[in-house]
Amino acid sequence: QVQLVESGGGLVQPGGSLRLSCTASGSIFSINYMGWYRQAPGKQRELVAGITSGGNTNYADSVKGRFTISRDNAKNTVYLQMNSLKPEDTAVYYCKVVATLKNYWGQGTQVTVSS
Repeated sequence: QVQLVESGGGLVQPGGSLRLSCTASGSIFSINYMGWYRQAPGKQRELVAGITSGGNTNYADSVKGRFTISRDNAKNTVYLQMNSLKPEDTAVYYCKVVATLKNYWGQGTQVTVSS
């Protein structure tokens, strides 16, 4: 089993920044992919950004140029640096890890962008 612990959410004003972290622990033999998804009220969960074990990244069009995903393989941790936040970025953000072909999800962390 793999456990994911997320941190870094909160309330921020428009234009502000936050950094999310997600650390995986447990029976980890090989993490293939780490990513961040989000779900706003009344909407489906959507991909925000992802990063492979080789460092290849992909982003939702809505966050390109504002968000940056990175990972520390030694710490089994993925980060999401969020800059120039907008009210429409408000959502619960979930970490996803693919390890040994299985999907694992974090419990979610709330990000609220409001003045």
